[in-house]
Amino acid sequence: MKNTIFTFHDRSPKYKQIYEKLKSFIEQGDIKADEPLPSIRQLADSLQVSRNTTLMAYEQLVAEGYIRGEGRKGYFANEIEPLLFQEARSSFTHKQTETVPPVRIDFRADVVDQSHFPVKTWRRISNQVLSEKDSFRYGEPFGERCLREQIAAYLLQSRGVRTDPDAIIIGSSTQQMLVYLGLVLKRDFSGIIVEDPGYDGAREAFRLNGFALETLPVYETGADFSHLERRKSRLIYVAPSHHSPYGVSMSIQQRHALIHWANKMQGYIIEDDYDSEFRYTQQPFPALASIDSTRVIYLGNFSKCFLPGIRLSYMVLPQPLLTSYKTQFTPFESTTSLLSQFAMAKFMEEGEWNRHIKRMRLVYKRKMQDLVFALRNHFGEHISIIGEQSGLYVLVKVHLERSEDWLIQQASIQGVKVYPTSPFFIKNKTDRPMVRLGFNNLSCEEIRLGVKLLKKAWL
Repeated sequence: MKNTIFTFHDRSPKYKQIYEKLKSFIEQGDIKADEPLPSIRQLADSLQVSRNTTLMAYEQLVAEGYIRGEGRKGYFANEIEPLLFQEARSSFTHKQTETVPPVRIDFRADVVDQSHFPVKTWRRISNQVLSEKDSFRYGEPFGERCLREQIAAYLLQSRGVRTDPDAIIIGSSTQQMLVYLGLVLKRDFSGIIVEDPGYDGAREAFRLNGFALETLPVYETGADFSHLERRKSRLIYVAPSHHSPYGVSMSIQQRHALIHWANKMQGYIIEDDYDSEFRYTQQPFPALASIDSTRVIYLGNFSKCFLPGIRLSYMVLPQPLLTSYKTQFTPFESTTSLLSQFAMAKFMEEGEWNRHIKRMRLVYKRKMQDLVFALRNHFGEHISIIGEQSGLYVLVKVHLERSEDWLIQQASIQGVKVYPTSPFFIKNKTDRPMVRLGFNNLSCEEIRLGVKLLKKAWL
């Protein structure tokens, strides 16, 4: 082994530093295959460390296959393919030297406004929950009764949905609930109609359960129901109050037509009501489930309106499906946090949920207005803005001969992160590229700066 000076530092144990140095020599070819290493005593004396320290280093190298011990002969280096490590180092060095502009403004939509989150109230309630004896057990498989009762009251008051708490299932996310629901539905249904464009996460959940997918075209002005009668499936998944991604809402005539179709087909409508609370021009539209709860499976969640990390969603099932669902999943544990359920139940019981929604509706309305004003001011006729009446993002259709990838890349060069819409589309493509701009966790100053930088990137 070549004479090399070991310089110890205080950041890690000495045996580990010896191990890493010898490992590096072997990987780089400085120590050749079958070359003998110093004995444990020799290395300890030369480095002025204990024999136990060098023994631990050698044992680790032996365990990982870098060296071998041959009885009384001592330790020898094993043959290591150098190309593997050279490529790894080259790749690592290449990645380090790539210049990636720092993100100054991130227009992501899957976050909430941190500055207005009720941290003190949520912490107080969470601490109170932890002090209660009932928190130290496994949860009920379909959700805690106290939270299901609060959700039932809220749905009646805000969405016009009359339901019994026993018909509500608590889960961790919309996708998780769709996967579980699919296991029940596929006994009687083989296909499902999905919106095109539409939420790609739902499509993946349906594909996982083996459903054949049929599409219902949706445009900026709404869904084209003339295609519905030509579809064979008796299930349909829709977001009628705030379409994803266009943001358009179904008219009352379309809602009645969809209910009529479900009754005629003896099928079901899966209604994803993921962020209906945030409508800025009128009151939130009544849910489909408020018209006919016997043919509608209603989905809601607390991620968009409150906190993504809380992982709380819920589903309201018609009675025949409820019986099948509970029969199948009674043996399984709850998929969501017991503590989060108790805390949210108290949060709603104390009226904090309604106060939070009213407060955030005003906050997000102001941010939406600032974003739309800035976009129109900087881009004028070069863009169309879609979905400004509701929700937590807008779509920006850019009237330039450019691609979606180009728009995203050029924005990135200016330190702005924008998001694609192409994952939402199946066949019903748009004539111009579109990107999605969320504004939840941006200040009004950041929104204005972000749009200014986008103008520099695109025009």
